[in-house]
Amino acid sequence: MAIGERIRFFRNLCGMTQKYLGQVVGFPEKTADIRMAQYESSSRTPKADLTNNLANVFGVSTSALTVPDIDSYNGLMHTLFTLEDLYGFRIDKLDDELCIRLDKGMGTNYITMFDMFSAWQQQAEKFKNGEITKEEYDNWRYNYPASNVINTKEDK
Repeated sequence: MAIGERIRFFRNLCGMTQKYLGQVVGFPEKTADIRMAQYESSSRTPKADLTNNLANVFGVSTSALTVPDIDSYNGLMHTLFTLEDLYGFRIDKLDDELCIRLDKGMGTNYITMFDMFSAWQQQAEKFKNGEITKEEYDNWRYNYPASNVINTKEDK
């Protein structure tokens, strides 16, 4: 989720209008909504000081707004939090092991993600059982999605 989408997500979560948020972070009343619309549509990218200000207004870490760096543990965690918001990923415990599960209450997101995860699990199971090689498994993963699999939420 790009920073503009995250700004919109948290703005809506806080029940704010674009104009109100723009004014709170210091834009003039005349242009506050236009400026926030530009950031939310990603036609403009906020600089670090504005991102920090927005995070303070929302009461969140700047990492919750910025595009996470999955090469760090904190970035990975914020990626997982975003996946929770967008796709209904949930952290759970199963037989004393932590796992990530899909929330059935997410409607079509659940169905789509279930189908995609099922395809992944089937390939992983084939590799585990020796039915395919590591190279075949990697080839499947690195060339995913197959032509019959949905690429993004917008392609539904």
